[in-house]
Amino acid sequence: MPHLHRHEDEKFFLNARVQREALPSIRDSPTKQLSVVVPSYNEEKRLPVMMDEALGYLEERQKQDPTFTYEVIVVDDGSKDETSKVAFKYCQKYGSDKVRVITLVKNRGKGGAIRMGVFSSRGKKILMADADGATKFPDIEKLEKGLNDLQPWPNQMAIACGSRAHLEKESIAQRSYFRTLLMYGFHFLVWFLCVKGIRDTQCGFKLLTREAASRTFSSLHIERWAFDVELLYIAQFFKIPIAEIAVNWTEIEGSKLVPFWSWLQMGKDLLFIRLRYLTGAWRLEQTRKVN
Repeated sequence: MPHLHRHEDEKFFLNARVQREALPSIRDSPTKQLSVVVPSYNEEKRLPVMMDEALGYLEERQKQDPTFTYEVIVVDDGSKDETSKVAFKYCQKYGSDKVRVITLVKNRGKGGAIRMGVFSSRGKKILMADADGATKFPDIEKLEKGLNDLQPWPNQMAIACGSRAHLEKESIAQRSYFRTLLMYGFHFLVWFLCVKGIRDTQCGFKLLTREAASRTFSSLHIERWAFDVELLYIAQFFKIPIAEIAVNWTEIEGSKLVPFWSWLQMGKDLLFIRLRYLTGAWRLEQTRKVN
């Protein structure tokens, strides 16, 4: 089973008065309708655009429906720039009940950062959203509808995945032959080794029920780019219903992915996922406690 280590400093966040407060746990009862987890690594430049759009939408939604409650959790994944400082300005503007910043002591990878945010969330539903704002935030309504259409949820577990599969033809026209080849190779490995029936496993816009998030992230081993694949592999093992929903998506400059080496790393991770579960080095249990 994965070792879930959290540094002592990562158990706290700074409130709007710059005082340390203990973070909640995924095991606590939810007190918000929605938690938005934003993994951020060296995102001081791109983060404000995403946060402005997300918080503008969430505030307007709360104005229209006062019963709607939310929180945004920015997880600074050991950034070398001013990501935490930029994010904290939103905490000071909106209050620490709505915006919280978790600063990780060292870089864990996107999956590791999201897991830390998920484990500190208070929402009945938990949305993963990338810091670059590539997916239009109001598309959360499409994911919510997709999630609701999966009801009844077994053990209150369900997942709605944003998908860019409908944009594939357009993206191929804009990509080099080599990058297109890498993309198809990765998609084949995902299908052959790990996850069937999901065309786009890598879109960073995913909505999970609290129970589904707890079950899947508690069993997650991969902390870097291929974590999405293991997450969905775990979900399919537990027979958690999954909806794939088309979302609006725009490529934003400043991606941390280095095309060849990142695909190579992800391909290696896919092989590791398959082999380790196959050999029993990694095992999935029906219950898993979160440290």
